[in-house]
This record gives sequence, structure tokens and C-alpha cells, in this order.
Amino acid sequence: MSPTSQPATGRPQVADPVATLHLSRWTVTSGSNAQSRGAVVISSGDHEWDATAEGNGPVDALYRAVDRALSGVLTGHPRLVAYDIHAVAEGPDSEGVVTVKISPPSAAAGRRGTGRYSGQARSTNIIAASIEAYLEAINGLLAEEHWAGATEQAGNRRRAKAAAAARSQQRAEFDKDEAHHDTTAWFER
Repeated sequence: MSPTSQPATGRPQVADPVATLHLSRWTVTSGSNAQSRGAVVISSGDHEWDATAEGNGPVDALYRAVDRALSGVLTGHPRLVAYDIHAVAEGPDSEGVVTVKISPPSAAAGRRGTGRYSGQARSTNIIAASIEAYLEAINGLLAEEHWAGATEQAGNRRRAKAAAAARSQQRAEFDKDEAHHDTTAWFER
């Protein structure tokens, strides 16, 4: 079906926007006697953003982590307008469909501050579907012409800061004790 054709429902079929952001990985901890904590790694091309955050439940913690990771890209965080979960079937292996609607960050000026964007994801894991739907909505926002280049600009600013910091901390010799990196430490922040 072409992007301009209409299916039997009478609604125009729109081609899916090219995904700008990709969820590389996520983790969340939650419990009855603990604040939920989420961590995400999001990539776009050769740029990568990561963040952790606490929230009121696992989905809120992950959404806050996404907002924190992408604050330089979006100049703020999107406003969650709607969040909806529907079970597709019965039973423990049934899938759920999560639909999310967002509006641009309140700090966004001009045309960047207008519009509503939807994302939808389907999974047997509602938390995974929730974060994928949120990123799909953000990708819809970033697909707008007036947001063109936002991920590139934010990635280049971040890369420039990292390069400047690396230059200021150059050492002449290799320190084997400093070379050990705990790859899970940022999840525990």
C-alpha cells in the first residue's frame, strides 16, 4: 500500500517515520519497599546517551531516565499526555499493546513547541512495550522538519565536551589499575 492510499477504514495510511533514536538497553529495579530506579542507553547513529532516574514505579523511572538522557536533544522533556495499556488476548503469554501520546517540551520555542505525537508498542512485557512506545512517540516528534538535526547537534556538543575533558586529563603512561572498568556501575548510581 502506498503512503497516500486509504485502507477500508477510510483513514489515510502513513508511512512509518525513519527511527531516529534506538533503545540500546534498559534496566529497572522496583519493589514494595524501595523507590523504582531505571537506567537507559539510547543511540542514534554514532551518538549515545545514557542516564538513570528514580520514579514512582518502573515505567515512570524509565521515562524519567529517557527524559534525562535526551534533555540535550529535546531541550527539556516531553509532556506525557496519555498512556494506555490494552491486553490483546487472555493468559500469561498474551501480549499487551501500549499507546503513548506526548507533546513537546514546554521549553521548546516556536514550531518546536507545538503538536501531539503517538507511539505504540506490543509485547508480552508491558514495561518493555511502555518504553518502546515512548521512544516511538519521541521519534515521531524528532521526525518533524523543525526538529531536523537535533540529535546530531546534541551528539556533537556532547562529543566536544568529552574530547575537551579527555585532552585535559591525558597521561603519559598506562596505569593498569585504572584500566579496569566496572561495566555495571552506572546502573547502580
